[in-house]
Amino acid sequence: MSIITFIKERMLFLMVNLIMFLLIGILMKVVEVPINIIFILFLIWFGPLITYMFLEFIKYNRYLKNLTHTIDGLDKKYLLSEVINEPRFQEERIINEVLKECNKSMHENVKYYKDEQIEYREYIETWVHEIKTPIASAKLILENDDSNLSSRINYEMKRVEGFIEQVLYYARSSDVSKDYIIKKFSLRNVVMKAVKNNSRDFINRNIKLNIKEVEGTIFSDAKWVEFIINQIIINAVKFSIPNKGEVSIFSKINENNIILTIEDNGVGISEKDIDRVFEKGFTGENGRKFGKSTGIGLYLCKKLCDKLGIGISLISKEGLGTKVNIVFPQGKFTDF
Repeated sequence: MSIITFIKERMLFLMVNLIMFLLIGILMKVVEVPINIIFILFLIWFGPLITYMFLEFIKYNRYLKNLTHTIDGLDKKYLLSEVINEPRFQEERIINEVLKECNKSMHENVKYYKDEQIEYREYIETWVHEIKTPIASAKLILENDDSNLSSRINYEMKRVEGFIEQVLYYARSSDVSKDYIIKKFSLRNVVMKAVKNNSRDFINRNIKLNIKEVEGTIFSDAKWVEFIINQIIINAVKFSIPNKGEVSIFSKINENNIILTIEDNGVGISEKDIDRVFEKGFTGENGRKFGKSTGIGLYLCKKLCDKLGIGISLISKEGLGTKVNIVFPQGKFTDF
């Protein structure tokens, strides 16, 4: 705070005192009080007043500088009320009490919304597990019926199952750490599980699958990694041309990482859409043209990869196909 600002804020107080002194001075002049007496009265009146205001300015300025310095040094600004110095004057005590009340209210609100989020997640997980049972029963019945109608219904049931799986992982993705079990596992085993999940779609659409060398072991959570790979394969199959499509899967082991590549020769992604493919809810031109896309799959993949410390990138040319690289870090920190 500058001294000019300080004086401006107290201008009314100064003006009242000045007007009162002028009135008294005029009255004293009328009754012929000597000018030197009026001057002494001015010094007695305004000397202590100006001294008091100057000391108040130093006190407030010191307090505000200390407050600003403390805020600048804090990463978590909401802890301000816990770390500022003990209040030394009444206004400072009032400010501290207000900050503490605000901090308390914020923590209560954060706890409330966290509890709401946990309750919502638990409900979604319960709902998903409950609904999976009748879906699995319906699929079993349909698999024993070779009619064309049953095949079509089974295909739609599989899509519903995929959407339900997305809902489950979306609910869990906000706090991966609570459902994150790190262990060493074979990348090939996880890839083969994801391929098996999509085997019927490969057959129905007559898409050629080319699994080259998929080697290496990684340290992560197998179920999350399988979900990510599964989503990429679903997209590769969905946007491949029936009877002409080919999906290739291979890995490359480097000194610091293992790169898993999933590549297709499908419709590709237009240049104007390529930078937005990982955005939540973005379906793009292909999502609207070639399939009823939710815009959640790639968004979830990116979100989960960021949470797990895995890299993901996408390269695509419209009409030529799409290549997705998933980068698993390797190094001393993973060599247990």
